[in-house]
Amino acid sequence: MRRIILSTESGADLPSDLAEEYGVQVVPMHIIMDGKDYLDGSLPVEDIYDYYERTKKIPSTTATNVHEYQELFTSIRENDPDCIIVHVGYTSKASSSFQNAVIAAEEFEDIYLIDALNVTGGLAAIVVYAAQVLKKEPDIEPERLVEKIESVVPKSRLAFIPGSLEFLKAGGRVSNMASLIGTLLKIKPCIELKNGKLMSTKKYRGKMSGATEKLMNDYLSEFNIDREQLYFIYSIGLDESIKQRMDEVAKENGFENVRWIQAGGMISTHSGPGGFGVAGLEQ
Repeated sequence: MRRIILSTESGADLPSDLAEEYGVQVVPMHIIMDGKDYLDGSLPVEDIYDYYERTKKIPSTTATNVHEYQELFTSIRENDPDCIIVHVGYTSKASSSFQNAVIAAEEFEDIYLIDALNVTGGLAAIVVYAAQVLKKEPDIEPERLVEKIESVVPKSRLAFIPGSLEFLKAGGRVSNMASLIGTLLKIKPCIELKNGKLMSTKKYRGKMSGATEKLMNDYLSEFNIDREQLYFIYSIGLDESIKQRMDEVAKENGFENVRWIQAGGMISTHSGPGGFGVAGLEQ
């Protein structure tokens, strides 16, 4: 039986131990800072925050390009010439990365491309699901695996609270006035993935500790998340007491496994320090 190999982008924030365990190939996206192009993952996240403190600007981010996908697919095939590649990609509604993968794949055979319509932990949840299916059914037909993955794409639910309205403002994601009002009233927007697009939905007032708990309550009320696995996403700077409380809330709600995922450079560039998110798959 031909081996199936999974791949995804760094914007999935897939922890390295899980990527290694399941043999998932991760291709980096890009962060542009001080006129230099850094591969996502090669730059400490703290450098992004330091850059903002110095310049009051945030770095820009760019997609994985066609050539990089060609190199990825070629490298995978060189190591395993007879393999089948299943690429689970970063939402096409927020980046050109997936379309670049589509273009690159035209030069290869037996590559399946799935638009996960999600980012960070929401994308990681889909990738891990795919990896676990493949582990349980190593002889699964690729078409059947793709069918299973596509069936959970609309069930992956991600919601997060950015750590800094200043980062949203600097990135042009909210107006100056909206940011000022938000700061004065201590309003924290909830960002969710809706049909692959990042959208501001609810707003929480008060400290981050209270906002995160409200987010969790709303998230669990709105979505019937599979209790077998839950993902918490955080950007550097989130208070440890909030992490402890979120673990307690997850346990109180019957989750068997909770995995904390640190937001990498790509996501942290948009969310700022101290952000919190939750992701899981609906039953």
